[in-house]
Amino acid sequence: MPIELPTTTAEPKKTESKTEVGSYFVSNYPPFSQWTKDEVPKAHQALESEPDRRVPFGLYLHIPFCRKRCKFCYFRVYTQQNAKTIDRYVEALDREVTMLAEMPGVKGRTVDFAYFGGGTPSYLSSKQLLKLRDRLSQSVSWETAKEVTFECEPGTLNMEKVKTLKEIGITRVSLGVENFNDTILEVNGRAHLSPEIERAYGWLQDVGFPQVNIDLIAGMIGETDENWHQCLEKAISMKPQNITIYQMELPFNTLISKEMKEQGIDSPIADWPTKRRWVSEAIDKLSAAGYHISSGNEMVLDAVKDRFVYRDNLFRGSDILPVGVSSFGHFQGVHYQNLDQLEDYLTTIESGQLAINRAMVPTPHQKLIREFILQMKEGTVDLSAIDQKFGVTTSEEFATPLANQKKAGYLDYDANRINLTRKGLLQVDSLLTEYFEPQHRSVRYT
Repeated sequence: MPIELPTTTAEPKKTESKTEVGSYFVSNYPPFSQWTKDEVPKAHQALESEPDRRVPFGLYLHIPFCRKRCKFCYFRVYTQQNAKTIDRYVEALDREVTMLAEMPGVKGRTVDFAYFGGGTPSYLSSKQLLKLRDRLSQSVSWETAKEVTFECEPGTLNMEKVKTLKEIGITRVSLGVENFNDTILEVNGRAHLSPEIERAYGWLQDVGFPQVNIDLIAGMIGETDENWHQCLEKAISMKPQNITIYQMELPFNTLISKEMKEQGIDSPIADWPTKRRWVSEAIDKLSAAGYHISSGNEMVLDAVKDRFVYRDNLFRGSDILPVGVSSFGHFQGVHYQNLDQLEDYLTTIESGQLAINRAMVPTPHQKLIREFILQMKEGTVDLSAIDQKFGVTTSEEFATPLANQKKAGYLDYDANRINLTRKGLLQVDSLLTEYFEPQHRSVRYT
């Protein structure tokens, strides 16, 4: 899953079954709406401070370009950009990384993982990808990384580009399939169709990567029981190492949300019970085919080998250096996000300044909440590890919400571990706000 921010969201009412406009997916804490420009100096201070080199270190690089904007997309993306704009952006990424690489908090550190998200990173040509690798490697190299993930839209790939991905060191390719039905893809505004999925996946298999992930979305406009089951059978026949299944949501700035508001129409998206049923059916079918639960929306073939290293580090407070327009990360105890308008980002970087837009320094208790709730999304939480890291007894710290959610059938726990039930796993994001500090439970998420 990309970690790009929607521009505006609001939490839907948990009592509603219809998929109304609002955000559901939780990816950080405290909420992004609490990050401010006033805290930006703290981000600079973190970059200028000597690091704890025992903490894993990684990169998130945002490529904001797409062939077209999907109707359900809420990320910062720019469509149909010409080669000149993309080359300028690649130059800016190089300048930003060059500046960051000289900061004391970054200098000399080994990259443990990297993630190219979007947008559509595969929108770049082979020539542009090689240039990006060559330029960035002069400052920060990912040759040592345990994992380098690269998001791809099927219709942007060809054999030459897939070979280039292998050449520049990509180890994990995430293919944005979403659905195998051409009518559903078209109605939802996807740029690709099923023949492009077939070709792209064939090239990926021919060239060979340690891990290939395919994304599916439960609840797209036009989805049916019959088609959903056909999608699952098709995904199983492809046998990727990872299958990620998202439940469709409608943040305010999606095209679907705008159509609902402007035309006064009801939500065209399947309701939450239906989407959860579809994901539950996916878990059953994939489990029968040899897949294992890795999180509430991820299944893997090999539970030991097919780790999503970026996610593991994101959920455990590792240092993630954000690069590119609108990208955000967590560095030496400070959350921060870059400028979210392309021209603002470009001109700021070109002037020789870092493009940090907003930041926040979470308290130790907020850091505890963040790691606890994000690890809940994996379906199981090692409380003893969190207790040791934060010097608390987590089962006592969160005694009330844990008891409430156990009584409601969402999870079981003891002093050492939490295990979510299937019911809890299917709606885990809706459970997390109960662990937020009181002042954050009703604020806008971003």
